[in-house]
Amino acid sequence: MIEAQRNGRSLPRAVGIGIAVSLITALIMVSLLKAGISPFPKPPSLAFAETLLGRPLPMPVGLLFHTVYVTFWSVIFVRYFPRRNLLTALALALVLWLVILVVFFPIVGWGLAGLAIGPQLIPASALPHLLFGILLWGLDRYLPGKASHAT
Repeated sequence: MIEAQRNGRSLPRAVGIGIAVSLITALIMVSLLKAGISPFPKPPSLAFAETLLGRPLPMPVGLLFHTVYVTFWSVIFVRYFPRRNLLTALALALVLWLVILVVFFPIVGWGLAGLAIGPQLIPASALPHLLFGILLWGLDRYLPGKASHAT
């Protein structure tokens, strides 16, 4: 426990980073959706929650699903990844992007890579994952509680 606190791997810090990353990415993506710029028919987390629960749900439920998912992966990164550098954070973001393309989009009925909606979902879903990786790395690197930046 003391070692985790000393090297910035404490659970409260990891959860805080996850929630911050979740809120920032959600704010940007919901803003783009409301402005009509986003090609998504609805936020993927909301579509997943509706599919999972089998009924229409309000936006806050989708945001809750988003927060839990992003916070989970942020905690895994901060607590358990041996190297927490930008390349590793971007690699995690890439893997999660591929998962949304081949698992989540088909589950919610958008087809493989979202192609049932249109090919624009491929780059549109890549951007928030890129943002996730950059924010995850940046907050982990620069928020207090980490003794070494090269772990």
